[in-house]
Amino acid sequence: MNLKETLIKYNDSPTFWKKSKKGLYIFLGITVVADFIVPHEHKIFFWDSIPGFWSMYGALSTFLMIVVSKAIGHAWLMKPEDYYD
Repeated sequence: MNLKETLIKYNDSPTFWKKSKKGLYIFLGITVVADFIVPHEHKIFFWDSIPGFWSMYGALSTFLMIVVSKAIGHAWLMKPEDYYD
């Protein structure tokens, strides 16, 4: 099975996407827990001492970028279906 067939197969599978999301959430949880375990020696700013801050900051900023990009796309870039008619 080549890459194209594999991607088509998994793109149509909702269970694959549910498992992928679950795996990514588990990975995010592991990074937050690891932040509690690993000692931080160089704390420059006060938020460097908050465990899990950078993991949550990365997740929230990614979510915010996606939401803002979709809003911009719907507000400015997308045209009605009959725009060119």
